[in-house]
Amino acid sequence: MTETPPRPAGRTPRGPWILAVVLLAPAVILPLIVPLYDSTDPTLNGWPFYFWFQMALILMSGVLTIAAYLVVTRSERRERVRDGERTR
Repeated sequence: MTETPPRPAGRTPRGPWILAVVLLAPAVILPLIVPLYDSTDPTLNGWPFYFWFQMALILMSGVLTIAAYLVVTRSERRERVRDGERTR
């Protein structure tokens, strides 16, 4: 009875892209807030906070980048299936 109208060709949903931006935002914004990590305490195994926080940011950025990649690629795959294209 209620059919969704066909989406115009070439138009992709914005939701996954917005989610990808939200996932990537901390990886870009946190390193820019220097007063957040410009201290020596607390230390972690003798490492000052500044250094281990930087290492934690690198790991966090990698995880968030992978998550954003998966969100976008899965969304694009779903769009291709919905549009009837073959998936790899």
